[in-house]
Amino acid sequence: MQKPSVSGNATTDRGWRLENTYAQLPEAFSARVNPVPVRAPKLVALNHPLAKSLGLNLHDWDEEAVAIFSGNRLLEGSEPIAQAYAGHQYGGFTMLGDGRAILLGEQRTPSGQLFDVQLKGSGQTPFSRRGDGRAAIGPMLREYIISEAMFRLGVPTTRSLAVVTTGEPVYRDSTLPGAILTRIAASHIRVGTFEYFAGREDVNGLQVLADYAIARHYPEIGNKPERYLHLLKAVIQRQASLIAQWQQIGFVHGVMNTDNVAISGETIDYGPCAFMDAYDPNTVFSSIDSYGRYAYGNQPKIGQWNIARFAEALLPLLDSDREKSIAIATQAVHTFPDVYQHYWLSGMRLKLGLISEEDADRELIEALLAWMHQTQSDFTNTFRDLSTESLANEKKYQAEAFQAWYSKWQDRLGRNAVAKADAVKQMQAINPAVIPRNHLVEEALEAATEQADYSFVEKLLEVLAAPFSETSEDGRYRTAPSPTEHVYQTYCGT
Repeated sequence: MQKPSVSGNATTDRGWRLENTYAQLPEAFSARVNPVPVRAPKLVALNHPLAKSLGLNLHDWDEEAVAIFSGNRLLEGSEPIAQAYAGHQYGGFTMLGDGRAILLGEQRTPSGQLFDVQLKGSGQTPFSRRGDGRAAIGPMLREYIISEAMFRLGVPTTRSLAVVTTGEPVYRDSTLPGAILTRIAASHIRVGTFEYFAGREDVNGLQVLADYAIARHYPEIGNKPERYLHLLKAVIQRQASLIAQWQQIGFVHGVMNTDNVAISGETIDYGPCAFMDAYDPNTVFSSIDSYGRYAYGNQPKIGQWNIARFAEALLPLLDSDREKSIAIATQAVHTFPDVYQHYWLSGMRLKLGLISEEDADRELIEALLAWMHQTQSDFTNTFRDLSTESLANEKKYQAEAFQAWYSKWQDRLGRNAVAKADAVKQMQAINPAVIPRNHLVEEALEAATEQADYSFVEKLLEVLAAPFSETSEDGRYRTAPSPTEHVYQTYCGT
């Protein structure tokens, strides 16, 4: 089968070079649909660094930009579509699709990379079911804030280019201001996209999708024999690495359904997500995750579970003999824990300044985490405190249990491959001083939603743009919340 083309040449004077490679796939992949125009769009957030990296020349309050990001005007060359996909949601399989998102096309950057440009909250599509296809300002700004923070922390992620308010209400538990987010992604191909074609028993569509995914994300695989097994193994590597990075910064995704797993290895779909304050593996933020399926400590296991669903979808492509195909897939899926542990341990060593490797490192790391859990120590601040030449004079650090661990760590640093000062520099480069604390994010979203005041959002983004730096002005953003400030649940907002 000939590999799909990933090229094109649509341009505009703003730097848009739009292509439509996904829209050119067979009819079953998507539904043609235009964004639904809105009454009074207003630009409230524009990501200038991202725009520049995409080769765009955009300006705040530019009438054309507002019209494009609201869906009131189509980009030149756009062939807007809603993508079809399925997914296991909290373990149950269902057919889905973009119910409130429209892919405008793919932007070709000056460096030759291809990125999806998607409007989220742009109106009903054939996949909306009973939904209104709209979004509220709070969840769209949450995605903007958290995705930008993740990018600055060095975690693979989709990003947010713009947020506009629509001038129209959306109705959830209350009446809220409507908004549309412009999301940029390496692609929106999900594990659930593969499940969609497997669920329809459409082997031809599955092969077209797999070949497209290889051409777009894993071109090094090319037409190798067993290329679909290579695809499975490549996705295992990226997902294991991604989830390890989540664990290393205390990030809780909240809804790790298979339709929220991008095969590119990017973090996607920021719903009830948040960063842990006090370290606790049982931390859950989703208001509907009653049993903790997607708790912080469960994320690696759920990662493997999702990979198993991906492998199941690929079965018809792995071998013509189903029994052989199952054996091949099972063997690959069973590698996930070891791959994850490799990435997790490598990252955690760096968080403690351990440049060399010793067999006892895991025990040293797990002992620290156990102490942090027992003492309800703040995850981010503890690692940042350790990233100094001399430890802060806090009572918990004077306790006998911590001092015993600290002594072992100091001995281990003495056997390191680099001097302690160099190890400290390494730690300061990987352990953030600031993260998007949930109570501060909620405060910013409340001001935006209730008073149309975006100043706190802007300040929060400014601080999060340099997460490894410390200034005297940023103390509030580094401080863990008081008991009255804790936010224990966040909401998807759909």
